[in-house]
Amino acid sequence: MYLADYHVHSRISPDGGDSMAALAEAAIQAGLDELCFTDHVEPIIWASTDLRGPYDWTALAAEFDAARAAVGDRIKLRLGIELGDACWNFAHTEKLLEDAPPLDFIIGSVHMLSERYKGLDLYYFDPETEEEAYGGIADYLGRVKAMAEWGKFDVLGHLTLPLRYLNENRGWNLNMDRFGGEIADIFAILNRKGIGIEVNTNRGNTPLPDGKWLRLYEDMADSPIVTLGTDAHSAEFVGCAVRERQELLRQCGFRQFCTFERRKPAWHGL
Repeated sequence: MYLADYHVHSRISPDGGDSMAALAEAAIQAGLDELCFTDHVEPIIWASTDLRGPYDWTALAAEFDAARAAVGDRIKLRLGIELGDACWNFAHTEKLLEDAPPLDFIIGSVHMLSERYKGLDLYYFDPETEEEAYGGIADYLGRVKAMAEWGKFDVLGHLTLPLRYLNENRGWNLNMDRFGGEIADIFAILNRKGIGIEVNTNRGNTPLPDGKWLRLYEDMADSPIVTLGTDAHSAEFVGCAVRERQELLRQCGFRQFCTFERRKPAWHGL
């Protein structure tokens, strides 16, 4: 069994804490074969909707080089990013990426609701009624669809992210069943563009997306591209539930998953 964690945040992310070297050591201890760092890059300033200035790619590259020097050949390390909320300004996002070092992998993701919600981060979305909650989910999926149409990334991250916050943090018991058509439309766009999806292990909680949507994606995709990532923001969660989510993929009909090198998928049997 080949084990890889393809969604990990280091201290380079505003919400990360550990060095890449510490995360790599944790991955080795967890028995992983490969680790990809995916620190946050957004076209806007963290916790606002104002456009950001140039991204500090030098700091990212230096942190990665230090991690490689620390662990040597004990684990394969890849440099990626989580490209969040590019839909706030696609042109500015593309400008930011022009100065990026060679990247192995890009997750495309959405964390913020639209202008209608004043760019509210899903983490802070606290609806009073179920219908308000589903209204926020609909808004989120509209943003995801726009990201998919833009398509300058390798996999779509944590498709069902609103459920993490609404169910786990707010105590709701919601699902995405009423949005089957919207999710199928997103999968169709990704398939047409050759973009995959992430199975976010959600640090051992409900996977994002869960089996229902994984089966739909597997059925719709001409050549399914799927990665596994924990969304770890600290060393303790690196590799969490990766083995279990490989089993989930098998149950959903997948026969292989992907890692990436210089934006090209490499396939591993399940």
